[in-house]
Amino acid sequence: MMIVDIILMLVLAVIPAIVLHECAHGIVAYWMGDTTAKNAGRLTLNPIKHIDPIGSIVVPGGLFLIHYLGLTKSLMFFGWAKPVPVNFSKLNNIRLGLILVAIAGPLTNVALAFLYILIYKFGIFSGLSNVWQWAIIFNIALCVFNMMPIPPLDGSRIVMGILPRPLAYQYSRLEPFGMIIVVVLIQLGMLKFLYPLMSLLGNFLGIEI
Repeated sequence: MMIVDIILMLVLAVIPAIVLHECAHGIVAYWMGDTTAKNAGRLTLNPIKHIDPIGSIVVPGGLFLIHYLGLTKSLMFFGWAKPVPVNFSKLNNIRLGLILVAIAGPLTNVALAFLYILIYKFGIFSGLSNVWQWAIIFNIALCVFNMMPIPPLDGSRIVMGILPRPLAYQYSRLEPFGMIIVVVLIQLGMLKFLYPLMSLLGNFLGIEI
């Protein structure tokens, strides 16, 4: 039954959260004038087009499993998908477009979390209540994590859209080292500040996590 639960979590929580997050970036970019994602066939709900086997399945699924088995006291989500290609130079308004494209992914996860909260609270498919709880947590965690201002996370794109162009350029040069920075911060236990932010967002959406 445990294996079934894990599969359901991946299918009903992890995959939709990541696929819709990435698809949202491409859709907003398309609305803003950039057809790169559309031309690459990324404006689709087909998970194969968006999922990185390691970053989207093995890593977050492994973290789920480790915590689910009680091997860790706290739960830390980490993962990634194939980035949706965006040519920011083609956006109708580059600075505004940069912000809107970036924030589209996290806001999609907020909307999904709220949807799962409604499903959970109204007892829809009550036999899957444990899965819905995980889906809520995962979407909230994915939103909060991606809003960190570390390139190439979405929060950094928002910062780039706000900073003066020279500073934004210098800031963007951190991108090749961004995921290394994130991994180091995780290993050092320096991302624990995300938990209170997750709780705040959960409370805003009407649930305690």
